[in-house]
Parts: sequence; structure tokens; C-alpha cells
Amino acid sequence: MNSNISILDIVHDTTVDGPGFRTAIYAAGCAHLCKGCHNPHSWDIGNGKAYSIDSLLEKLKESEFSNVTFTGGDPFMQVEGFTELARRIKSETDKNIWCYTGYIYEQIIRSERLSRILPYIDVLVDGRYVESLKDESLIFRGSSNQRLIDVGKSLKSAAVVIWNNNHCMELSHLHIQNKFSTASHIAI
Repeated sequence: MNSNISILDIVHDTTVDGPGFRTAIYAAGCAHLCKGCHNPHSWDIGNGKAYSIDSLLEKLKESEFSNVTFTGGDPFMQVEGFTELARRIKSETDKNIWCYTGYIYEQIIRSERLSRILPYIDVLVDGRYVESLKDESLIFRGSSNQRLIDVGKSLKSAAVVIWNNNHCMELSHLHIQNKFSTASHIAI
């Protein structure tokens, strides 16, 4: 397996790619070529810079209270590398992971190669951006065909389960409270 991933950018403390503060990793490479894409520069994998999984993990650990979002481009164009990165994030941190892709969940779950990442993803934002379905009132996605999928619940139920914003916000709030409580406890 190639231990490098082609990355366009790493953005710390973003709040537009999932709830709360997040570190967004922008993958290079996308075959979907959606009309009206907000980031057509991401289509060419050659526009990225090679990062090792170890160096990406260290950058993610720099932001102690930020969760993680894989976006791009399409992280599924380099699914092996992102699967290994996600596995390491889950084994070495308590961060949650959101992932954006132009594929739909049903395509991913049927593919042995693509589905390997799913156990490590908390929320999958699936589906191509469709310019005619653009809706600026939607949270965390650009067009109404895209879904926010609770991957853990979907895998357990063998059906697509849509992410519940209220529940996730409560968990995110508790996560931050626990972090501060632990830090306070250690400092005493």
C-alpha cells in the first residue's frame, strides 16, 4: 500500500465541514467533475502534495479539540490511504470523522474496496453536487440530493440512517465537556 496521500490543503478550525471545530483534509483527485463544483482545482490528483499518513496524523493531533473531515476532491479516489488514516485516527485519538464523497452510500457498500473505510467514518456526506438542486439553506452540503448518513447506525441496521443533528450536537458538547473535565482533573 502506498503510504502517501495527495492532499490539496489542510484547514484547521473550520466550522463549515461538519459540526464544531474541525480539521479538514482536502484530497486531490475527483472523477465526478460536477458542474458548478466549488473546487474544480481538486479534480486533478497532480495538483496535490504528497503527505505521509504519519505526518497527516501529527497535523490532526495538533488541534486537540477539533474533529476531522475528509473532503476534496473525493477522498474515495485514494480510499486505501484514507482508510488507513481513518483507522489510525480512531485507534490513536477520540476524534470523529466526517467524509464527503460524490459516490452514494449504496455504491460504496456494494464495493469491497470502497466499503473498507466505512467502519471508521462517523458521518458520510454522499452524492455528487447537482447544481440544479443547489440549496443554500442546507447544513453541511450544497445540493438537496446529498445526504448526511450516520454510518455506524447504517451499518448496524443494513439500511441508510440519516444523521440526527440534535443528537450529534449533544454528543459533541459532551465530548468537549469531558475533555475539559479530564484536563482539569489532571491539572489538580
